[in-house]
Parts: sequence; structure tokens; C-alpha cells
Amino acid sequence: MTKSKSYQRYPAEFKRMALLKASEDGVTANSVCEGLGISFRQLSRWRDEFRLQGDDAFKGNKQTSNNELTKLKQELAKVKKERDFLKDAVVFFAKESG
Repeated sequence: MTKSKSYQRYPAEFKRMALLKASEDGVTANSVCEGLGISFRQLSRWRDEFRLQGDDAFKGNKQTSNNELTKLKQELAKVKKERDFLKDAVVFFAKESG
């Protein structure tokens, strides 16, 4: 039975910042990789992706964001209903005891 390897996902801004640092004069790609805790191969992949796609690089998976947003909206609606129910219960019990 093999254990699946989990991969670190980096935000687009982190990738761009790493590429910007690596492109500065007097800075080596290896030193950037060491400082950020990423592999040279990873930085090379990001550089290749940026060269091919330009500003469209590192967009990520929009579907995942949309699904997460939908779930959060549903959870918010549920919490609001619970809050309103508790407000009504407080008013009811305040009338009963008063």
C-alpha cells in the first residue's frame, strides 16, 4: 500500500514574487529557492509557465474557488437562520418570564 504524496500549493503572488527575486541582478535562482524553501525544478516550472502564458499564468482552478464560494454562501445562510431563530427564542422567553 503506497502513501499518496501531498503537494504544497503556492498562491500566484508567491510564485510571481519568487520569479521577481530570481530575476534581480546578483541573485542566483538557487539562493532564492533556498530562501523560500522550494526546489530549483519548481522555480523553473513557474518560469516556463510565465514565459508561455505571461499575465495569464498562475490563474489556478476557478471551479474550485466557485465551489468554495457557493459552500460558504450556503453556510452563511444557515447561520443567519439559526441566529434569527435564537433571537426569536430570546424574545419569546423574555415575554414568558416577564
